[in-house]
Amino acid sequence: MAERVRARRLSDEEGRQLQQIARRGKHGSVRVRRALIIMASASGTPAPAIARLVQADEDTVRQVIHRFNEIGLACLDPRWAGGRPRRISRDETAYIVATGLTRPEKLGMPFTRWSVRKLADYLAANPVRMVTIGRERLRQIQRRQKVSFQRTRTWKESTDPEREGKLDRIEAITTAFPEPCFAFDQFGPLSIRPHHGGAWARWCESIRLPATYRRTHGIRYFHGCYSLGDDQLWGVTRRRKGGDHTLAALKTIRATRPDGAPIYVILYNLSANKTAPILAWAKKHKVELCFTPTNASRANPISQFGPLRTFTNSGSNHRNHTVLAAAMQNYLRWRNKNARHSDVLAAQRRERARIRSEHQRRRGRPKTTRQPTLPAAA
Repeated sequence: MAERVRARRLSDEEGRQLQQIARRGKHGSVRVRRALIIMASASGTPAPAIARLVQADEDTVRQVIHRFNEIGLACLDPRWAGGRPRRISRDETAYIVATGLTRPEKLGMPFTRWSVRKLADYLAANPVRMVTIGRERLRQIQRRQKVSFQRTRTWKESTDPEREGKLDRIEAITTAFPEPCFAFDQFGPLSIRPHHGGAWARWCESIRLPATYRRTHGIRYFHGCYSLGDDQLWGVTRRRKGGDHTLAALKTIRATRPDGAPIYVILYNLSANKTAPILAWAKKHKVELCFTPTNASRANPISQFGPLRTFTNSGSNHRNHTVLAAAMQNYLRWRNKNARHSDVLAAQRRERARIRSEHQRRRGRPKTTRQPTLPAAA
């Protein structure tokens, strides 16, 4: 059997950027979909499940994964060729970008940051290497090279001393044992308030939601469990995060495999997930708890909360938590019912490949049109 396609291990910076794109990007955009594909694949989710998650073809998912393994995050933005010949060479472009990324103080200039005008004047008057360029063209080059004015920010890196070992273990079990592998996570906090979203509407007739100033319903947390083997998602709404609720969720996961064989559960490195009763119960019932490293939540393959949030919370105004919980359970029943088996998807892929072979077509290439033959001359 061929080796399953999987994205390589993400660095801390790559994981941070992908999470930022997935959370703050425009829903349905190419960048968001590709970021979700990479995050899900790096956490061990198989390609068929990712294709259903982002509503894309499996071949597209595999192409994005291969492209990420080759060029990294540059695969998020497709490039197009064309246009008139370059007036500024690639070396000059690299020099412009390097100069813009260097603090002006190190180049002998009496200020701490570049403006477009100051940078263009410096490049035109630099005796070492003179580059004459307009401000608008300079702005375009900086944008194309992904250089822009940004505010200083802090960052978090995983300081877990067992980071590599935990990631190796998660990769090993998601690759070698996907059937008895499960994932657990708490989704929330969930509050009762109008949630903005998107929906079909006539032009200039957007759907409006009421404003709220008093929120007296409190918050809830959805404790979700995901099975990597059969692509099933279930869970229950709780008032809080606690070790007793985590233990109850783990018992439901154990009940899905009544044969008593060992199972693996991937969950976050949260104190409520590793209490003494949980560790003792897991050891007794052959449940291996695989905790993700600190500040590396992307390693958890339970990447199914995005659609759950989109199709139950986005554009909603639920009356109370009972109505919200019922809407979430209705969506989960619909989602699990429409999840297609991996064997069926594999058979369909083989059938499509056979048809392409019969018609002498390659994947991703447009169908060639035959030129009409001219009648022979009399």
